[in-house]
Amino acid sequence: MVRRQSSEKKFICGVCGESFTRHQGFGADYVRPEIANHLDTDQPGWRKSGFICKADLANARRRYIEDLIRRERGELSALDRQVVDALTHHEVIARDVEEDMADNLPFGAWLADRVASFGGSWTFISIFGGVLVLWMAFNAVSIFAAERFDPYPFILLNLALSCLAAVQAPLIMMSQRRQEEKDRQRSQNDYRINLKAELEIRQLHEKLDHLVERQWERLAEIQEVLLEQMEDIRRH
Repeated sequence: MVRRQSSEKKFICGVCGESFTRHQGFGADYVRPEIANHLDTDQPGWRKSGFICKADLANARRRYIEDLIRRERGELSALDRQVVDALTHHEVIARDVEEDMADNLPFGAWLADRVASFGGSWTFISIFGGVLVLWMAFNAVSIFAAERFDPYPFILLNLALSCLAAVQAPLIMMSQRRQEEKDRQRSQNDYRINLKAELEIRQLHEKLDHLVERQWERLAEIQEVLLEQMEDIRRH
């Protein structure tokens, strides 16, 4: 039994000049006018082959998006480049900021968050208020003076409160700084998502406009052919 080797037709890419199969690229008519015009500037005469490979088309889309952002926002930032990379490679850019920061959380930051969370709760206020009342009541109204370990004006209590405030304040500031970092990460994540959505919507509009334009051109060609056939029928 003779095995037949299927020889698929090869196409020459008008940008890189290498040969590809039909499934490894697109026809020149597939490229949207905005990207095609951008390619005309960088690679004049690329349309002659009528074909472009997927890699060169992806690079052309990337350069077009970068130029689009530069025209509207100025120089590209690191966040803009991340969005362009995700848009070019069709990647999901949204991420869970809480989970990412929780995975790399050191013990000191974890302890600061727990202290700040407990210190700002009604449970802490209730317990702390109860301890203060018991402390002052025991040292003020105790029957035996020898049992009063901190008589009025409660110098030991003032020392304990000062130490507590000295330790708790830096921990709360650490927790607030981490919260600010979370907010910054969230805002950057929202910016990336919004920018990618804006660019994708714009590309979708351009694709629809291109498809509608191509469809009208084909309908016009079909109409011309039908008119020619009607003229031929009328002559005969």
